Amino acid sequence: MFNLKASNGQVVGTSESYSSASGRENGITSVKSNAPGARVDDQTS
Repeated sequence: MFNLKASNGQVVGTSESYSSASGRENGITSVKSNAPGARVDDQTS
């Protein structure tokens, strides 16, 4: 699962639960490709 956050930190969307890490990554890739103008703030590291 991942959350989409606005620039003010507010959660504006939550993904479905994924059964695998690769499924989650595919979901993130889909969001990126469908919102090309959006800024990405990867906080996983």
